[in-house]
Amino acid sequence: MRKQRIIDVINSELKPEVLFVENESDSHQGPPGRETHFKLIIVSDLFEGQTRIERHQLVYKYMQKELDTGLHALALKLFTAPEWSEKKDSVNLSSPDCSHKKK
Repeated sequence: MRKQRIIDVINSELKPEVLFVENESDSHQGPPGRETHFKLIIVSDLFEGQTRIERHQLVYKYMQKELDTGLHALALKLFTAPEWSEKKDSVNLSSPDCSHKKK
């Protein structure tokens, strides 16, 4: 399963303190049961000193194999531990609507 592969790679490479992986594929257009759209919330010390773009690039680097084999979209919420402690109760953790969202 793609979800487990994502979890395994992120745990191995980013050593997160918090990791939340949600398959959001069924809220997008296409047949049920697929694994094409995921939301990841990651809290890792490896994000320290990185810009938002650099954090995204790092996650995409580790997800390249999945992107090459059918993963279509990642909604990423990436934090250091201090940022998470400060923002976890107020940050919007929902994903943006897809332009092809099922009605």
